[in-house]
Amino acid sequence: MVFVLAAGIFGYRVFSDLSWLDAFYMTVITVTTVGFSEVSPLSVEAKIFTAFLIIASIFIFGFAISVITEYILGRNSLDVLKKKKVKNKISNLSNHVIICGFGRNGNQAAARLKAYKKPFVVIERDKEIIEKNEDSVLFIEGDANDDVALMEAGIDRAQYLITTLPDDASNLFVVLSARQLNKNLNIISRASLITSQKKLRLAGADQVIMPDKIGGDHMASLVVMPDLISFMDELSVEGEHSTNLEEVAIEDFTEHGECNSLRDLDLRRKTGCTIIGYIAPDGKYIINPEADMQLQPKSKVIVLGRPEQIHKLNEMFHI
Repeated sequence: MVFVLAAGIFGYRVFSDLSWLDAFYMTVITVTTVGFSEVSPLSVEAKIFTAFLIIASIFIFGFAISVITEYILGRNSLDVLKKKKVKNKISNLSNHVIICGFGRNGNQAAARLKAYKKPFVVIERDKEIIEKNEDSVLFIEGDANDDVALMEAGIDRAQYLITTLPDDASNLFVVLSARQLNKNLNIISRASLITSQKKLRLAGADQVIMPDKIGGDHMASLVVMPDLISFMDELSVEGEHSTNLEEVAIEDFTEHGECNSLRDLDLRRKTGCTIIGYIAPDGKYIINPEADMQLQPKSKVIVLGRPEQIHKLNEMFHI
């Protein structure tokens, strides 16, 4: 619209030698097709220019008026535009995390994932919660028990699903639906009752977490062995610049040279980090492994160090 108005004003200045005010007036009555008389008789060049200006303005102004009218009359047009923008972002995600529910546990999970720059999508039905956090979190408004909401969150391309709903029955339905939609999905579920753990695992959950039990155990441990628990609390895995622990795949080391055992890695001398755990390909955990332990493909090591040492490790092996 601005371009058409500017072209009209300059056109009438050139072809009819009108003043800026008269050129603006002629442009307005031409593009709006109101039919008022011309300021002065038009030359042949000016008539040809006017004809092309009318043809161009009819399409451009007609389309603009339809868009503006639709926007004004559409009561939820802004929400529709926001949802469309979010949908486009989610469609570009893969190997992401889906969080079902944005309560205390869901909020904490989202904060941790954000610290590690792991892409995630939240399914939440409370519109007030969505409006408070929609600027920093990708939301799908709906019920996590609904397959449509899970599909909109890209469950077919997701790597993990975390369901943190307060009701165990709701979490059970989410796990059942998610497992049917994606057989390879890693599912982590919240549980309130001990009796729900077995049911959630049978439904397809890979891990079941009981926040209340973990909190109670932690508080009791602070009574029994306070210094040890306080030290453990100092171990941070919050973000890339403050973490003390790192999980590293063996393939990240073998890409930079032949490594047959933990001794061959020699991480203590190279980075200052210490290997405190080994995860075998079958998922078996070995705490404080021997230096001569043979490394197997698709295994992992758990590394402990100060933040700067972990950073040096990541830079050295391009992790």
